Amino acid sequence: MMKFRFRRQSTDPQREKIKQELFAFKKTVEHGFPHQPSALAFDPKLQLMAIGTKSGAIKIYGAPGVEFTGLHKDTTAVTQILFLPGRGCLLSVLDDNTIHRWELVAESTREVGGVKKEGVVSLREVDSYSLPGRPGIESSSATRVTVLLLLKSCDLLCMGTEGGGVYVLELPRLSLKENQTLLQDHVTQSLPDDYRCGKSLGPVESLQEHPQQAGKILIGYSRGLVVLWDLSSRHADQLFLGKQQLESLVWERSGNLFVSSHNDGGYSVWAVTNGNIYNHQPVSSTIPYGPFPCKAITKILWRTTQLSSPVILYSGGMPRASYGDRHCLTIQQDKEHVTLDFTSRVIDFFTVHNMDNDKEFDDPSALVVLLEEELVVIDLLTPGWPSLPTPYLAPLHSSAITCSCHVTNVSTKLWERLINAGKAQQSRRHTHRKWPICGGKNLAPPPRQQELLLTGHEDGTVRFWDASGVALTPLYKLSTANVFHTDGDPIDDPHDPCDDPEMQQQQEEEEEEEWPPFRKVGCFDPYSDDPRLGIQKISLCKYSNKLVVAGTAGQVIVLGLNDERSDHLVDVSVMDLLQDREGFTWKGHDRLEPRLKPAPFLPGFQPLVLLQCLPPASVTAVALHTEWNLVAFGTSHGFGLFDYHRRNAVLARCTLHPNDSLAMEGPLSRVKSLKKSLRQSFRRIRKSRVSGKKRAVITTTSKVQEANAALAEQEEVAPVQRRIEPRSADDSLSGVVRCFCFADTFLRDGTHHGPTLWAGTNSGSVYAYALEVPGVDSGRTCERGGASESSMCVEAVLGKEIQLMHRAPVVSICVLDGRGKPLPDPYEASQDLSIAPDMTNAHSVLIASEEQLKVFSLPKVSAKTKFKLTAHEGCRVRKVALVLFSSAVQEEYSEHTLVCLTNMGDMHLFNMPGLRPQVRFDCIRKEDISGIASCVFTKNGQGFYLISPSEYERFSLSAKVLIKPQCSVPLHRHLGHMFTCDGTPPQTQANGTHKSLMGQAEADVPRSTLSSPLLDTPLDSPLSCADLTLDSTGELTVEDVRDFLTTVEEEENNLRNMKDEEGRSPDILIN
Repeated sequence: MMKFRFRRQSTDPQREKIKQELFAFKKTVEHGFPHQPSALAFDPKLQLMAIGTKSGAIKIYGAPGVEFTGLHKDTTAVTQILFLPGRGCLLSVLDDNTIHRWELVAESTREVGGVKKEGVVSLREVDSYSLPGRPGIESSSATRVTVLLLLKSCDLLCMGTEGGGVYVLELPRLSLKENQTLLQDHVTQSLPDDYRCGKSLGPVESLQEHPQQAGKILIGYSRGLVVLWDLSSRHADQLFLGKQQLESLVWERSGNLFVSSHNDGGYSVWAVTNGNIYNHQPVSSTIPYGPFPCKAITKILWRTTQLSSPVILYSGGMPRASYGDRHCLTIQQDKEHVTLDFTSRVIDFFTVHNMDNDKEFDDPSALVVLLEEELVVIDLLTPGWPSLPTPYLAPLHSSAITCSCHVTNVSTKLWERLINAGKAQQSRRHTHRKWPICGGKNLAPPPRQQELLLTGHEDGTVRFWDASGVALTPLYKLSTANVFHTDGDPIDDPHDPCDDPEMQQQQEEEEEEEWPPFRKVGCFDPYSDDPRLGIQKISLCKYSNKLVVAGTAGQVIVLGLNDERSDHLVDVSVMDLLQDREGFTWKGHDRLEPRLKPAPFLPGFQPLVLLQCLPPASVTAVALHTEWNLVAFGTSHGFGLFDYHRRNAVLARCTLHPNDSLAMEGPLSRVKSLKKSLRQSFRRIRKSRVSGKKRAVITTTSKVQEANAALAEQEEVAPVQRRIEPRSADDSLSGVVRCFCFADTFLRDGTHHGPTLWAGTNSGSVYAYALEVPGVDSGRTCERGGASESSMCVEAVLGKEIQLMHRAPVVSICVLDGRGKPLPDPYEASQDLSIAPDMTNAHSVLIASEEQLKVFSLPKVSAKTKFKLTAHEGCRVRKVALVLFSSAVQEEYSEHTLVCLTNMGDMHLFNMPGLRPQVRFDCIRKEDISGIASCVFTKNGQGFYLISPSEYERFSLSAKVLIKPQCSVPLHRHLGHMFTCDGTPPQTQANGTHKSLMGQAEADVPRSTLSSPLLDTPLDSPLSCADLTLDSTGELTVEDVRDFLTTVEEEENNLRNMKDEEGRSPDILIN
């Protein structure tokens, strides 16, 4: 055999220039709901909302598309945030008791190509402050900040502490004004003796400035005392001697009244008078949900209205015994009383109301509630107080995400039909008023094309999202639960009360009779009626409007888009993948029982046929070819092919190994799986020890052979490669089907092409079937039928069977045409939507395994070229995609490139079909297994992956295609111009991928900046979610965690390779 000598190749400047025009890595925006929110603030002048998180992040939102994200230097929880209204300034308090001041700063205008462009707006941390401890007190808890109050003048910041002291900072310098400090000792001196009783007043729970008299503040202590304090005269104007533990305070707009809420579930109204300094009794006290013991009302708001009585809003207060575990917020006005019932904890809330001083009433228009898992906005102007649909910040994890799929360039017709289907689903409790958080202006140009992101969920739903821009907006939700009888559905009633108006009216009548008058609000629902409903795979054809979803219990559903409501019975077909093989017994969950009666389906995607696999194992791969009316599906037992048009089973193939007993237990039998895997690991260790002893005896002949081999390696200047050990044929789950590929190509001979199906498995096997599809080729009729079109059926004949040498799992299969380009999708070539494939020259097939990428010629299936990724880079392939990259400079130039995501979290890009490495980017932390498993690529060079259960990180590998925030914010301060954010971050890579930039302009970059879009976040930042354990991407298999486990045999191989490499020449980079 001829030996190839590897030479160092000189760098081609022209090629390097083209690479820079094609490829550029950048993390652009985070979609979804912030993980673990901890603080909320609102700027009524700029109409901006800020959310702080437990990881130290701050996210600012305005109108859809206006977003800023940043991170404190210390990864500490944000406990409070506060806007300086209209000034573009933000104050944040961290859990370590430090106060930070952020400020919007605009860079100077620069000239690019003769055109002036305004500078980037960024929010930088310009100052920080930490309160010193009190003299004589060692513990710092006495000065721990509990509450902040910004005076209307915006020049003073009052801070209440756990020790009961009130400190005043001068803004904007954050300098302490010691002469304004108010300690508990000063207050207790003014108290009556019978109230003092030697007890401490407790921490400061609330600070509120008088709405009409500047410089006067209400100070509420935990014990119940409320003091009206004059900052200028340093004198207590009035003392309100409350006896119940205090939770919060709020002023009535006129300043004649204020309201206090307490830990007994009640609230009190106090009158502010100019008479007696002591006020012993409130005007009124109410326990709304008494008389039985109730939980504390943690926060209360009192908003006046011009046409009616005040609107009272408060969180908590539920009866402790009956509803103590509920997360509620109550809205009261006259006889109207609604208790909003949420599925997650209330963090904070505010109202959007009139803030002009010359106005007499508040007239609130909206209520914004930040919950632990979602954001809910209530319309206070519409009767019944309905909720507003959110244009962003929708909880992606309303049910845990199990899979995802991206569709680019969606037609306008399909887009409008999806929007209409989504509107038909919205209940009467949704209003269509303007989104109240509308600050800033989105300057981004309209998207060039419409993009869909589909997410599958644990509860059997598929959600469609508008991923065309910065804001990820929900469009439509598809539920598959009503196709089956589930554990949570004991009666034969397929109606969903959220979708049926009659059911909604009946439910509303029942709620009116209930006390408290609960109303379910929000869409976060972490509980699934039946885990078997979980969606595992999704495939959508945007041309034929056909959708395939596959689930955990072996269900494969083919759906079609219908604009009208329909009541019909879903056809059911069953396919046995074991093919009557003896010796196998399914020990997992049962199949889902389909409904036997017609069920109503709302406008949108409606099921056409239900295909049930037996055994009912989780579906691991699907492929849809709508032009041939075929769907392929695979599980851990085998794969099948089904003609959904003729309702005909075409093919069923079992891929089980005789020793593959683990595949018979199912994903829900984890204990048995763990036992099996541990037992197999111990067996491998014993086997490696025995084999290691046998290898210890080395003869003289073997030493001579090793020396000769070393000399040969030095002469040939070969690249250093790791030794790859072949995998055992009886490894667990070796029969899992990993991927499919439909292709019109040459399989039988080099002159006749036709439909084919390719399937790859976990054991490195590839099966290629020649298909005879009526109307596509000459075909043959069914044996039992005649020659008519209706009697003809699809047939499949095994054409090739390939076994990879090391039995590495096959990750992806793709057929390339005569020009080395991937074949177009169904209907693209026939409807002239893309360039027709080259059918004159020889085709080839790209097979990507976990260890290497290899291109074979067709139809002989002989190897043309390969790249051993594991041998060269020491990593394994996890995700593969063929992407069309367009040049950012030359409009007509583009290249098809193979993008490969590895288990180390980095991206490798290869040209096609030569498989020559182009560039490499660090993208995801290697410890973030769920992030790697959830990654999905787009066809134009972008991608998404989960950084938390509720957030997708969006990134771009393309120098041309980049979706990023571009916004302007009007600032009312001395800098006050319309600053524009053009979305250019200071670095080109984020989340620890800026290794080459660490030593450059580190001194020039601010210590902590907040800009739009995302700043580059180091790998050790909490935004990278390294320590998060996510269960939202489906089941984690042994393959996912195998990279972090090593056996004795692998350690011995690693040591041997290290010794072998010590004497070799340095690594040679192959371009």
